[in-house]
Amino acid sequence: MPHGDADQGIRTPRSTFYDQGRFGRLFPALPAFAADTPTVRAQLVELGRPGGIMDAGETSTDPIALIVDATLSAENPDNPRLTAGMTFLGQFLDHDMTFDPTSSLARAQDPESIRNFRIPALDLDSVYGGGPGVSPHLYDQSVDHGRTTMLVEPIPKSDKHCVDKKVRFDVPRNAQGTALIGDPRNDENLIVDQLHLAFLKFHNRVVADVRGDLGVLATPQELFTEAQRIVRWHYQWLILHQFLPLTCGDALVADILANGRKLYDWHNSPYIPVEFSVAAYRFGHSQVRPSYRANFGTSATDPSKQFFARIFVHTASGTDPDDLRGGCRAPRRFIDWQTFFDFGDGRVRRNKLIDTKLSTAMFHLLGQPTDEPDSLAIRNLVRALTMEVPSGQRVAAAMQETPLSATDLADLEPLGLHKRTPLWFYVLREAAVQAGGQHLGAVGGRIVAEVFHGLIDGDPSSYLSQDPDWTPTYGTADTFAITDLLKAAGVVGTLT
Repeated sequence: MPHGDADQGIRTPRSTFYDQGRFGRLFPALPAFAADTPTVRAQLVELGRPGGIMDAGETSTDPIALIVDATLSAENPDNPRLTAGMTFLGQFLDHDMTFDPTSSLARAQDPESIRNFRIPALDLDSVYGGGPGVSPHLYDQSVDHGRTTMLVEPIPKSDKHCVDKKVRFDVPRNAQGTALIGDPRNDENLIVDQLHLAFLKFHNRVVADVRGDLGVLATPQELFTEAQRIVRWHYQWLILHQFLPLTCGDALVADILANGRKLYDWHNSPYIPVEFSVAAYRFGHSQVRPSYRANFGTSATDPSKQFFARIFVHTASGTDPDDLRGGCRAPRRFIDWQTFFDFGDGRVRRNKLIDTKLSTAMFHLLGQPTDEPDSLAIRNLVRALTMEVPSGQRVAAAMQETPLSATDLADLEPLGLHKRTPLWFYVLREAAVQAGGQHLGAVGGRIVAEVFHGLIDGDPSSYLSQDPDWTPTYGTADTFAITDLLKAAGVVGTLT
């Protein structure tokens, strides 16, 4: 079982201290939003079920129509503030912070008893693994004896499937097609897989530049260490100065950067709060589109020659399935980033509003155990129960924020959850009420922004710790965005 095999009913103690840098609680004194009873579980299943109030109800199977015909997603409108790629950048960031393959949906769980298989930091260990010495399979053995350069592989015949007729690349894979990467979850779908590739190639670009700067006398260890530092600092910059402002609100993030955090602190080292990992940071699930244009194929103008696909199709199969699942290599399986991020050419698409409607595909996930629900909404809601996460109302009060009104949550009254709302649902509804779904609200935004800021601030090797006045060198005008990273990595194809 991917989430552990503990027996239902066995309980573990609640911790109120965070000495180990694992998982913990922002509000250890607050009770869970509800007792774990069959009645409460039934209420959560009803709230998160396929066809329920959180299901956007998209019935079309035409991936192009789902993008161009807004009436097919009337309950799930586009977000004018955030582009489609921000959803997957958020997923990539999540995989860099946490990896919990042991917790259970079946029983209450003390967060500090859970081992985080990721270092709670934004340091790209999901890309670098343990480094060239510990994770040699991630590194190109033909360059500096495998001590400086990330391994990437060309996609055979991909030059026949793209406008610019240039070979596209994939993450390295073994003979069975399994991705050889620092975090296997980054091969869950084609988009985050290709984003992972972009970070590999950005590192390699920086290695080449550092080699020129340091000269022929630099050792491979010096080259790798300096390139890794530069990559990490640019990555941390775009999180603090692009991802967080767009996601959490410009004013809130500016306040944290100028005046510091109010909420998130630690004893010895940063930890991952369950209010963040189990609730607030799962806002991205509401942003996923039912379908995407993966690339422009052989024509920048003719949709019939482009690769459109739904995010998941259960009946899809083979080495080149008709959906966007990962784990596959085929000539057409690459990403043209102009659809996902704004390069100023008018081709970008948007993700979905942050609200309590999820794309219908999210209610039938791939690869779930037969004895567990495949609805992502049910899984999120039940996990908040087993992790004893407090209600959104109690968290808002503890943060001295005005809780949502009964009117704002009236649709939960039949389930008895309108006064003790699961924090994940509360954060989504708060974003819709306070920001029109364009970014997170007061509670969700501050939890997300402060944890990200704290993880970077608490990392002794981060730019905030070592050189807070540092500015990026790979962007323009002393700033750096995801489009700058993609261009520097050489993964943005030419469409004219």
